[in-house]
Amino acid sequence: MRNYNLQPRFKDSAHFKNFWAKGNGKQLTDFSGAELSFNDFEKFSHFFYHVDEIGDEVVKDIYFKKKYSEASREIEQYIRNGVSENDDVPESVKKLFLQAQTTPDWLDYDLINKGAELCMRSNLDSLISLRDYCLIGGYDYAYLNKPLIATEALKKGAVKRLSETLDFWVNVTRYDALEVHKKGYEFAIKTRLIHSYARLSIKKHYKNWDKENWGEPINSWDMMATYIGFSLVFLHSLHKLGNTISAEEERGHFHLWKYVGYLLGIPEELLPNNKKQATEYFYLWTSVQPPSDKDSVLLAHSLLNESLENPILKFKFQRKNLRYLHICCTWFLLDDEVCKRLQIPEVPFRSGFPVTKRMINKIYDSTVSRETRIKKGNKDQMKVLEDYLKITQNSNFH
Repeated sequence: MRNYNLQPRFKDSAHFKNFWAKGNGKQLTDFSGAELSFNDFEKFSHFFYHVDEIGDEVVKDIYFKKKYSEASREIEQYIRNGVSENDDVPESVKKLFLQAQTTPDWLDYDLINKGAELCMRSNLDSLISLRDYCLIGGYDYAYLNKPLIATEALKKGAVKRLSETLDFWVNVTRYDALEVHKKGYEFAIKTRLIHSYARLSIKKHYKNWDKENWGEPINSWDMMATYIGFSLVFLHSLHKLGNTISAEEERGHFHLWKYVGYLLGIPEELLPNNKKQATEYFYLWTSVQPPSDKDSVLLAHSLLNESLENPILKFKFQRKNLRYLHICCTWFLLDDEVCKRLQIPEVPFRSGFPVTKRMINKIYDSTVSRETRIKKGNKDQMKVLEDYLKITQNSNFH
């Protein structure tokens, strides 16, 4: 097997330097108090060529030997009923479930619920953050997107992709959702196997995969970066939108995503405990990623135009208005250089909506009880998810 010697290859390029000196990276550093250096680069870089082998073995043993629907049903049984040492199941299945069913000694369910409360009470700001900062900002990293391009995600369309992300996010961020056999736990395991299935398919069918530059498809280091999107970047976005976040909620939020990462088979040493650590880990990872390429721009525009394609809103003017609001939020949350690279359209009065939102949040936070906000946020997020699922499960909508 070839031994790749990965270096922080883009550390002297303009996009990397600007991001960390004056762009979103600088904001994250100020937000988190991170101390940036390349001292730990070696400790992390080999994970670029590391994958979840246990998940891959399960896919080979179950999915590749049966019809997809049959295999999925079998996995669902294991998730819901559990697997024990003496069960007559493939060794790989035993290995995966005995790991997932064993709660790590650092796990604190009360803390996880604090993180879930933050996700719920931030209501639609949570969904704006996921879409207009975490998702679209991720498209700026050209190599990170290669698996999406290889699995033809663009053909599936942004509505479907958004619906799947939302379904996963909502289900892992509710009360007690991550307890063994519960719904969030089920989503985490299924997502883990979807990643393995996609990775094995890419390796089999996509002959042009450039492993040296892009790493393994859906490798552990890229997975870490994705989960830093859900934890650190998400938190930073709520902060930018004027939400007040308590120290306990912040700890809970990182704890929740650390456990989701653990269930997804991401090595524990890649899962940050707080925003300082997350920013330092993210810094190292960004040094191996080039800026947007043409695929990045296509993905970003597909997401922006999702509002126009999505039939949730009845009238054309409503859809156009929603697209405009998302563009305003994208310009507000991402730094200008990233927006220009992704060719985000210029729009008039672009800071009007986000700045107003900030002011309203400040008032709302101090006048409405936390309990009420959690309840309302949960209800509103569930409603958005329901609308998306209705559309994407309607067979006429592709």
